[in-house]
Amino acid sequence: MIIQEQILQSVTEAFTIDYLDVKNESYMHNVPEGSESHFKLTLVSDDFSGRRLVQRHQMIYKLLATQMGLIHALALHLYTKDEWQSRQSSAPLSPKCHGGE
Repeated sequence: MIIQEQILQSVTEAFTIDYLDVKNESYMHNVPEGSESHFKLTLVSDDFSGRRLVQRHQMIYKLLATQMGLIHALALHLYTKDEWQSRQSSAPLSPKCHGGE
């Protein structure tokens, strides 16, 4: 869980957070047990106010530049508090990959 912990720490230090969830979804893919290759990051922060989706993603990619070299896939679900509430406080479910559980 080293990469997952690094993601949590970096995001926690950089954003004012209303909700944060980092899931290691590697088990859903055809990778060795215990892998840290596929992650889902759901972050709710008004730090995203006035920023387009691409800008929000760029903020995360810049923040996690070191970890990105170790990660195969990072699903980003980035919302303001109002956007999150309008979604009934839920992020989309992740699809299972061919060969995953």
